[in-house]
Amino acid sequence: MTPAIAADVDPLVEGDAVEPDRRFPQLRQVVLDSTDVRGLAEFYRQLLGYHYRPGDDQPVPSGDDWLVLHDRSGQPRVAFQQVDELAETTWPDSRIPQQLHLDLTVPTVADLDAQHDRALSLGARLLLDRAEDEDEPLRVYADPAGHPFCIFVVAAPQP
Repeated sequence: MTPAIAADVDPLVEGDAVEPDRRFPQLRQVVLDSTDVRGLAEFYRQLLGYHYRPGDDQPVPSGDDWLVLHDRSGQPRVAFQQVDELAETTWPDSRIPQQLHLDLTVPTVADLDAQHDRALSLGARLLLDRAEDEDEPLRVYADPAGHPFCIFVVAAPQP
């Protein structure tokens, strides 16, 4: 049986603040599995300019099995969970699909190029380069654990 879907799914807006629509669960964060939680968290911390949740900034002697990164406003955005093994995606070959990937955006092709260099210097691997695409310039990478992520250009709307 398919659940009923509310006709109006927009958040409730009061003044300039957007209130969560309590009819729906709220997405807290994306969780990525890793065999090296600290290493993967550090990659994304540097790539995205996020910071660790209080208490997560120092490694624990027993090993890190769960870490959370927050954005500049203090909201949790990405978490990392320890696993013993992780089969890396074979994308674009479909033998082991992506299952999930992150979409990151920049406003210009120049920013795309700058973030390309940053991503590679932090340990990302380039999987697909469509930076020359006039309609949607983008690059697809694998993070150090093999999770795919895209960086693509979304230009600001013109007035």
